[in-house]
Amino acid sequence: MSSKSSSLGHGITCIDTGLARPHMAACYLIESNGRLAIVETGIKQTVDTLINLIEAKGYQLSDVDWVIITHVHLDHAGGAGLLMSNLPNAKLVVHPRGARHMIDPSKLQAGAKVVYGEEKYNETYGDLIPIAEDKIHIAEDGSKVKLGMREFIFIDSPGHAKHHFCVYDTESQGFFTGDTLGLRYAELTTPDKHFCLISTTPVQFDPDAMKESIHRVIDFNPAALYLTHYGKVENLIDHQIQLFRQIDWVCDMALSVKNKENRQQLIETEMMNYALAELEKIGSPLTVDEQRAVLAPDIRLNAQGIDVWLSQVA
Repeated sequence: MSSKSSSLGHGITCIDTGLARPHMAACYLIESNGRLAIVETGIKQTVDTLINLIEAKGYQLSDVDWVIITHVHLDHAGGAGLLMSNLPNAKLVVHPRGARHMIDPSKLQAGAKVVYGEEKYNETYGDLIPIAEDKIHIAEDGSKVKLGMREFIFIDSPGHAKHHFCVYDTESQGFFTGDTLGLRYAELTTPDKHFCLISTTPVQFDPDAMKESIHRVIDFNPAALYLTHYGKVENLIDHQIQLFRQIDWVCDMALSVKNKENRQQLIETEMMNYALAELEKIGSPLTVDEQRAVLAPDIRLNAQGIDVWLSQVA
């Protein structure tokens, strides 16, 4: 197993996609009876990592049946077109609202350039490769696909994005949760002290839908969550409590500054202060400055998403 991957049991391998910093974003390779699935594709640079891992495990690229993206944001799906062009038998599994953006990614690419800036976008993602419509499998709410002896069940899970589903794996009894159930920073806490952050990034944050989606996932009583950001979570009760508390807090805080100047900057400052205070309670192996450096990119994007949400509420 390379330094970029780790076995989580149940035929699941977690792979670091190489986005921005170590343990920032993951994708997952799943094995069952000689067949393979990939959950999340990462970015263009991730594709070689995935191909090398598949071959190192003794498989052929033709052994991949499914490539599954929880939603079409580019840290999850930016490498989808390039990866699919290397997999002769695979189909891309995508939410009904996201399929058109994989067939024609031009609007997705243009929107991402607005969020990240053209220079940063080109450096990280590059031109997106379209995927032929006959290579796409649309997963409706509650639908299933098989991989060997296991099944994946797709659960519509808006809140972070309207084009988002979470994926239940019958073998591990775990959920691949994309961004709907938040972000976990392994480097900020110790294994027995959990810290997570909701993801409110542009432009479809919906607090009520996010709560409902979290309830739907937790109602399965899963054994674990497999987060894209980042890794396996087993202390589900604490995770859920933190998420719900943050959703309520961030909405109340944002509404309190809705009519103030520079509200996006105020939101960003308050969200950072909240996260640092939570880390102080549980203890972090990193200094406060190091914590800020890890949190800053996500909190900046979260503040943008909250600012959009404020523009939509009465």
